[in-house]
Amino acid sequence: MATACGPRLATTCEPANLVTGDGDSVNPENAVQPEDLMAGFRATSDGVTARFAKPEAAIIRDLVAQVVELVVADMPAPDPDELAAMVGLSESSEVPDDPVLARLLPDGYRDDPEAAQEFRRFTESGLRSAKVESAQMLLQTLPASGGRVRLSSEQAEAWLRSLNDVRLALGVRLGVTEDFDGLSEDMVADDPRYAYIQVYQWLAFLQESLVAALS
Repeated sequence: MATACGPRLATTCEPANLVTGDGDSVNPENAVQPEDLMAGFRATSDGVTARFAKPEAAIIRDLVAQVVELVVADMPAPDPDELAAMVGLSESSEVPDDPVLARLLPDGYRDDPEAAQEFRRFTESGLRSAKVESAQMLLQTLPASGGRVRLSSEQAEAWLRSLNDVRLALGVRLGVTEDFDGLSEDMVADDPRYAYIQVYQWLAFLQESLVAALS
């Protein structure tokens, strides 16, 4: 959802920040201009590589950290039954109230509520943990200062998963729909969502370049 202070992933907001988190979140208009967000990944003999300016790294790290914050904030408690806990069962069976979490942790069966609840009990805890692990891999391999990033295939796959989570989350806050191309083409530069749409598109470009580099 877009607000006067921009789209947000969490529940609080600092004016002019890219996406909510804390007072140190990145403002893309001050940090880096959309036309500068052009670097992508390329293949190497042992993986993939890309170079990121410090502001670019800051934007990615800030958004990824906020997704982690959301995913772990209301992590469901493990099932009190010892055997159930061992196989990853949780007491959570309902779709999260937060629309971003609902997008990141969708129902497994849309037309069968009972099956969807049971599926969620078996999978949600593991899915949350996997998202956090992918995000941690990205944060560990992307220095806050930016620079050249070299990734193995396994690390690159973690980047893909984490970037996808960020785009899904940001897309929910921006209200991105199937008519996104029309929305972005018609948007004027003084629209409060403009800079965030540019970041959203840049993340899509990064994903595409990473997929191509891995092919």
